[in-house]
Order: sequence, then C-alpha cells, then structure tokens
Amino acid sequence: MVTTPLLLYFFSPVLLGLVGVLAEKAKAPRLRDGAAVAVGLWGVQTIWALAKTGPLQGETLVISLLGKPPLGACLEVDLMGLYFAGTAVVLCLLATLYSLAYMGHEDRLTEFYTLVSCLTVGMVGVSLAGDFYTLFIFWELMGLSSYSLVGFRKSLAGPIEASFKYMVMGSVGSVVLFFGMAFLYGMAGTLNFAHLSTVLRDAPLNPWMMVVFATLLVGMGVKAAIVPMHTWLPDAHPEAPSPISAILSGIVIETGLYALIRVLYLVYEPAFFKAPIALLAAATMTLGNILALRQDDVKRMLAYSSIAQVGYMLIGVSTGLAYGLLGTLLHVFNHSFMKGAAFLAVGSIDHQAGTRDLKKLRGVGRRMPLTTLAIIVSFLGLAGVPGTSGFISKFTLFSSAIGAGMGYLALLGVLNSSLSVAYYARVIMTLLSGEPGKDVQVGEASPIMVLVTLAMALVIIWLGLFPGGLTALANEATKPLFEGLTQYIGAVLG
Repeated sequence: MVTTPLLLYFFSPVLLGLVGVLAEKAKAPRLRDGAAVAVGLWGVQTIWALAKTGPLQGETLVISLLGKPPLGACLEVDLMGLYFAGTAVVLCLLATLYSLAYMGHEDRLTEFYTLVSCLTVGMVGVSLAGDFYTLFIFWELMGLSSYSLVGFRKSLAGPIEASFKYMVMGSVGSVVLFFGMAFLYGMAGTLNFAHLSTVLRDAPLNPWMMVVFATLLVGMGVKAAIVPMHTWLPDAHPEAPSPISAILSGIVIETGLYALIRVLYLVYEPAFFKAPIALLAAATMTLGNILALRQDDVKRMLAYSSIAQVGYMLIGVSTGLAYGLLGTLLHVFNHSFMKGAAFLAVGSIDHQAGTRDLKKLRGVGRRMPLTTLAIIVSFLGLAGVPGTSGFISKFTLFSSAIGAGMGYLALLGVLNSSLSVAYYARVIMTLLSGEPGKDVQVGEASPIMVLVTLAMALVIIWLGLFPGGLTALANEATKPLFEGLTQYIGAVLG
C-alpha cells in the first residue's frame, strides 16, 4: 500500500531513539549520527514518493487512521499539505547535517536527534491531517518537541526561562484552540475538515462562528507568532541551539500559519476574514521590523525579522485570492531557506567566536568569508533584493495585494522591506569592517557547517534567477483550496 511508508515514518523517532541508545552503549557515536541523517533522508523520500502517487496530478488521498470520516480520524493528503510537509523534512534534514558538527561537543545527543525527529513528524502530521482531532495530536507533538529543544541546554538559565515561556504561551494557545474545536463539533457534529466545509462554509454567519474565528486566530496565531501573540519567539530563538532556531523560524511558525490557512479557507468565505487578517499583517510586519532595529544580539534580531516575515505571508492570506496564496506559499519555502541559512551561518559565527553580540563581532567576517557570504545572500533574500528568491515571493505578495484592491498593504510591505535593509546592512558592515580584536581568534567553522549554509545560499540565488519550477509547484498547491475544493471534499465523501 502506497501509504504504508508514511505510517511507518511516524514511528521513526522510536527507532532513532533505540538506535541512539545502542550506539551509546557500544560507544559508536557515528552510528547514532548516521541514523539521524538516515531518518532525515527517510522523511524526504517518503514525502516525495507519496506526492508521486497522485497529489502531483491533483488527486487527494484519504488515509483512515481510526474509523472512517466524518467521525473517524484520517489523513487527507493533497499537494498543499505535501508542499508544507516537504519543506519541513528538507529543512530538518539540512539542520540535522549541520548539527553533526555544531552539536558534537554536547551531551544527550540521542535525546536531541530524537526530539528533532519528533518535531519533524509533528509538522508532517499537522500538514497532512484531515480532521481537527488528528491535527491536534500532531500539534501537541510538535509543541512538546519544540519546547524541549528550546530548553535543551538545561544547565543554563536562559534556555530554561525561554522554554518555559514558550511552553506556557503554547499551552494557552492549545487550550484556546481546543475550545474552538469543541464549538465546531457542537455546530457541525464532526471535526473532519471536508465535512466542516460542506456544513459551515455556506451557512450564514452568527456570533458562534465569530467566536470560533477568534479561537482559531488565537490558538494558531501563538504558534505562527502573529502580533500580539508573538512574545515567546524573541526569547526562544536566541536561546535555542542554532539548528533548532533555523527550524523554529524556517518552518515551525509557518506550520502554525498553514493550519490557520487550511481551516479559514475551508470553513469561511474569504470576504469574512480579509479585513482582520490584513490588520494583523500590517501590525506583524511593522512591529517585527521596528523591534529588530534595536537589537545587538544577532539571533534576537533574526527572531524579530521572522515575525516581520510572517506579516508578509499574511498579506497573501488576507487577499482571499489564489494569487495571494501563491505568494504566501512561495514565501514559506523561500523563507525556510533564507532564514534557515541566516540562523545557521550566525550559529557558525557564534560557535567560532563565542558571542552573538554584534558589538563584539567587528571584522569577524573577514576571518570567516564563506560563512559571511552565506549571511549576505540570506540577508539580501530576506530584504527582497532582485536576483534572490525573496524578491520573487515578495513581488507576488505585494502585487496580489494591489490586485485585491488592498494597495495600502503593498505600500506598507515595500516600506517595511526597505526598513529591514537597515538592520541587515548593519550586521554585514559590522562583520566586514575593521579587524577583530587581538583576543578574538576565529576561522571558518567545520566543513559540513559551511557546506550546508553555502548550499542553502545557492538555492536562494537559483530560485531567484529560475523561479519557474517552484512557482508552478506552489501554484498547483493552492488549488485544493480554490478550484479543487470540490474535488478535495469529494475524495472524503466518496
């Protein structure tokens, strides 16, 4: 059965944990590291094989887990879900490769790689969930794994405090989301997404539907770091190990955004949520960029930048157009590589120089030219400079806002992108200006760390010059929520 590899992949963290324990008993750390990379490759191959079975041709696969829809738990596998799942497994594989050197001096690495695997499985499950029950199970797996990874260095006060704050806010968000699920079940008698769409999408709006909208926005907005539910992120990202910062910023917050997009477009008409989402987009990108200007901790600056990038993605959601959602999907993938490369490259500098304080990094870029090159490329992409993938997705987002009659959002997006250049340029100029102090002895990081960041920088340039393939894939991925909505529902209803 074509779905069996996916179901087996969901148990990969258990297998990885067992192999890791055996490797530690046998004092063979390379076996554990190899198993971590193998599980990452397994995830990539599983998503690719699943896509070829039908979703690439526009089909939707329904995988029953417990019973059958509308009451049973299931996975509904379409190209949009696979797009997000594929982005997650690719970025997590790259972060795992980087971790082989970056985390080499740490203890409890079996625990670390197992938690990364749990986080990846959680994101894949959220992306492919066909009902709220299934989504919530994987949502909690994703949350618990990410809380633990933020506080992985538990001997330090900073990671523990950041992890606790993240856990408290994430748990409150989950409780609010659970209430929203209860309301939906009470109104529709089901939690299956396709059935919810048939029952509620064309129903007249009432106060309960507005309450559900608020619970969804808060419950999922915490994970997506939408202002004002963003306050956990600036603490969590700097304190987490850099590979985890890359995953959190590159795809975890986007997975929260994906869940919000999926439910909103299935249950509500876009005309209902355009205005509130547009307001949140404006607030999120503006506040994120303004607060990033004030940071001397480079990872904290990148964390606020991630909040701003979520604001850009919300522009596409707020348009209610397929073209707007295309821009959001493009920016999700591009941001995963741009911000992933930025966090990993800054992690290399922190690894070598022992500091993230910009005031102490003057001239360090001269001693680490390849890493600095990756930083420059990723920053150019995040700023939306032509020739990078970030320009393609931002151009699509801003033009979709104009097409939807929301030109003010496009103007605000351009102004915010211009504002972001200030803090990106500040970092680049500091790294390249002058010479490091005599007490600063730095050089390039481990070859595998450098290769991973340079490979991601190359993808940023490649997709900026030749965006056709990704654009076509993202365009097909938008169809299940627009012209393919009837087909999506029909696949579940039989």
